[in-house]
Amino acid sequence: MGKIRIRTGRGTGTKEIDDGEKAWAGDAYKKVQEEKKKQAANRMVHTGRGTGAKRLGDLPESKPRPSTEGMTRITGRGTGSRKSTNKGSS
Repeated sequence: MGKIRIRTGRGTGTKEIDDGEKAWAGDAYKKVQEEKKKQAANRMVHTGRGTGAKRLGDLPESKPRPSTEGMTRITGRGTGSRKSTNKGSS
């Protein structure tokens, strides 16, 4: 595999990374996010318009997205509907 250049910082910078498996979304990103959270567990995160603060390690784990399979989903500006096939996250 080769190297690719990605944009950083609102498009003002670039960074070269290995061209391999990408973890931008879904369960792969959740694993990357958990690793980053473990590494930065002692950092402070400000909440509520800057009025509160918590340690990153104290934040609760994110819950998996529930399944909406079989529920009615409204489409086309509210003029149509169909059954949802979203199975949620594992």
